[in-house]
Amino acid sequence: MVLLRRVIGDALRARRQGQHRTLREVSTAANVSLGYLSEIERGQKEASSELLAAICDALGARLSEVLGEVSDTLLLAEEMEGVLVPVEGKTDEPVRKVARDGDVSVSVRQDSPLKATLRTTRKPQREVVYAA
Repeated sequence: MVLLRRVIGDALRARRQGQHRTLREVSTAANVSLGYLSEIERGQKEASSELLAAICDALGARLSEVLGEVSDTLLLAEEMEGVLVPVEGKTDEPVRKVARDGDVSVSVRQDSPLKATLRTTRKPQREVVYAA
């Protein structure tokens, strides 16, 4: 089973790391404790909508952009058999699956019917600069 809070945390961490910013910088800008932001990024805590908006603002991102990325990730995960719904008759061996859609790649390690590790990879978006 994929937890929404983990996918949201992965999306926030990827944005922060893509900007080469520290947890301290973003936590200060979002007015949230460093430890709590760390727990959100690791998917251990669920952030309120107000807190998510503050973190997105600190990252210079729209909440809709981040939630769009999360939605894309979940869409790919839903299409992978046994990721969101356990498959009957599974062995005790961890199962690894990969799905790709354009710039998004999702890999899942299914450790048990109720535990999955989801990793999302996105191709970096190129910044387009137009001369005036």
